[in-house]
Amino acid sequence: MNRPDPLLTVLKLALDAEEQAAAQLKAAQLERAKLQQQLDALNRYRLDYMQQIGAQQGRQISASYYQQFHRFIKQIDEAIAQQVQSVGAADNQLEHRRRHWLEKQQKRKAVELLLQHKAEKREAKEARQEQKMLDEFSIQQFVRRRC
Repeated sequence: MNRPDPLLTVLKLALDAEEQAAAQLKAAQLERAKLQQQLDALNRYRLDYMQQIGAQQGRQISASYYQQFHRFIKQIDEAIAQQVQSVGAADNQLEHRRRHWLEKQQKRKAVELLLQHKAEKREAKEARQEQKMLDEFSIQQFVRRRC
């Protein structure tokens, strides 16, 4: 009875590791997309607010309203800067996860290639044995006919 090839166990472990890395990559992609959406929302909010103050042009604006506007814009700009950093960190994490997944994928493919080569060698050996048996059978038939 043939024992299962230990490479099959290695392949299963490699597949599991690749699936886990793919799930981590997907999670990193979703997190990065969420952070980018938040950044886009902050930028739209800032633009809307700037357009509102632009609509006030030509009207008398009190100094306190103008100061309040600038403080608020400064807060939005700080939030945008923090969000840009968060998106940058998410980009780094995403790239790290992508490299990790590619590494796991490469390992899995290497194990599959080893298994394929092993199977090809086994099939070639079986074909040689079969040919040898056919040759022996042919020789025996030839010898029987001559006798």
